[in-house]
Amino acid sequence: MAYNSLISRSDAAALIPPDTSREIVQGVTESSAVMRLATRAPDMPRAQRSIPVLSALPTAYFVSGDIGLKQTTEQAWENKYLNAEELACIVPIPEAVLDDQDYDVWGEIRPRIVEAMGRVFDMAVLFGTNAPATWPTDVVTAAVAAGNSVVYGTNPDIYDDLLSENGVVSLVEADGYFITGHIADVSMRGILRGLRATDGQLIFSRNVQERNRYELDGEPVEFPRNGVFNGQNAMLICGDWSQMIYALRQDISYKVLTEAVIQDADGNIVYNLPQQDMVALRAVMRIAWQVPNPINRMEEDESERYPFGVLLTEEGS
Repeated sequence: MAYNSLISRSDAAALIPPDTSREIVQGVTESSAVMRLATRAPDMPRAQRSIPVLSALPTAYFVSGDIGLKQTTEQAWENKYLNAEELACIVPIPEAVLDDQDYDVWGEIRPRIVEAMGRVFDMAVLFGTNAPATWPTDVVTAAVAAGNSVVYGTNPDIYDDLLSENGVVSLVEADGYFITGHIADVSMRGILRGLRATDGQLIFSRNVQERNRYELDGEPVEFPRNGVFNGQNAMLICGDWSQMIYALRQDISYKVLTEAVIQDADGNIVYNLPQQDMVALRAVMRIAWQVPNPINRMEEDESERYPFGVLLTEEGS
């Protein structure tokens, strides 16, 4: 006779449905760091907008004697341009897969599309990655060309690299601009947390219990988590963000495609939506940016003047 028989968990596995969470586990979407800090101009009614920028300053002269001749002077402007370029993507999905989903798939996808477009915009503006030819020189390249860069480790410590008379902040100030904010690679958080004064006291950390306020010279430091600094030659970018403007020709718009084909760069049809019972979500936006960089009394040479500076990695020197 059997006294040790029982229905085990494995015997009844087919009768025990798994409990499925209704919440999709995912990271928080990260918006564009550049758009948070830069100045948004009014939306563009056309693909290009000209911006008159002061390019020459008037000069005054002392007059010699009671009937001395007064000299002439001039003031000049030049145009810089906002050129709206298109950002877009298409997300195809079989209708059968869409019908079988127990979630709002498009609702899950849209925030990630916004994040992706923000990341691409940041990388183009800051580092020139895949930037359209009509856009200005990227911030890092322009800052280096203007002499507003310091290589990490050039000075005795990173405090001097950033804030001393030879630091990157001082280089921007010498061009007539005051810093209004910084963005940095996430690795800078650890570097700043570990920064100590000569007496061994931590500079950025009051104690291990309190949340640190990441500020440099009183201005906040942002640490984008959209991957924009991944593999780049810069650790921190600082500047007068009021001098960077961006404008939208078209905010992100969505369209569900049902009767279309999707081709690759060679013109080959990759998906035929009606033939393959598929649909696709197309997202499009058009955006422009510019750094007017008007002349000022502290630095009249535009090639030496720029409202941003950069702390470069040792590899980026």
